[in-house]
Amino acid sequence: MKKWILGMIGISFIGLLAACGTSGQESASDKVIKVASQAPPMTDVVKKAAEVAKKDGWDIQLVQVNDNVAYNDMVANKEADASFAQHKPFMEKFNSEKDANLVALQPIYDAKVGFYSKDYQSIDEIPEGSKVALPSDLSNEGRALAILNEVGLIELTEGVGTNATTKDIVSNPKNLEWLPVDLLNLAEAYSEPGVALVYNYPTYISKIGLKPADAIFLEKEIDDRFSIQLVAREDNQDSEKIQALKKAMTSPEVLAFLENEHSATLVPSF
Repeated sequence: MKKWILGMIGISFIGLLAACGTSGQESASDKVIKVASQAPPMTDVVKKAAEVAKKDGWDIQLVQVNDNVAYNDMVANKEADASFAQHKPFMEKFNSEKDANLVALQPIYDAKVGFYSKDYQSIDEIPEGSKVALPSDLSNEGRALAILNEVGLIELTEGVGTNATTKDIVSNPKNLEWLPVDLLNLAEAYSEPGVALVYNYPTYISKIGLKPADAIFLEKEIDDRFSIQLVAREDNQDSEKIQALKKAMTSPEVLAFLENEHSATLVPSF
């Protein structure tokens, strides 16, 4: 009888330990926030936010990917809680194409974008009939064309702004030729023969040793729709995890990091 009682006590004790272990695992998991991102400085910002969030008991984990699709797929498929890699028009394009429900929650910074040239130092030097490398996705193409319109190289249909496509060009005095290139490959187009101008972001142009100060011209008027955004889903945007992530991403520490470490390539937008 005593053995039976002792056995039951032992089983109960083991069960209690197992339950405590499971509870601990669930609790730890509840404090993990997975953020998908692609390249610096986005990945650097996530790491800095992780340092901040750790003080409040949150574990922000960076999930680094290699292209401009995976980070959205991961959030949409609930493999990540959020992403930090894109502007709102790019996200909206993904939603439209994939029937997804991603939500832009918080602008973090505006990248200094513009055009680069290996052969020319001013707009006046650009020869007639030159090739201009533009991003092949519509959201970035429109922004690039708006910059060309801004500096007077082309004229766009009035009011079209950053929603422009090459079909909206009403005047092209230098008869520039348009070369659509995937955003990730634009840096390579810089060295292509006959390419006079290449649009690019600091993140990608840095691969060939260039920075915004090297651009032949930069965007003058920043459109805040193109701020690099913290993105989540409709179903988790108000969750405790995402609110904690947003708090860390907009913390004084992250702001100081952007201003002190990346002022040459971006402007904070919070």
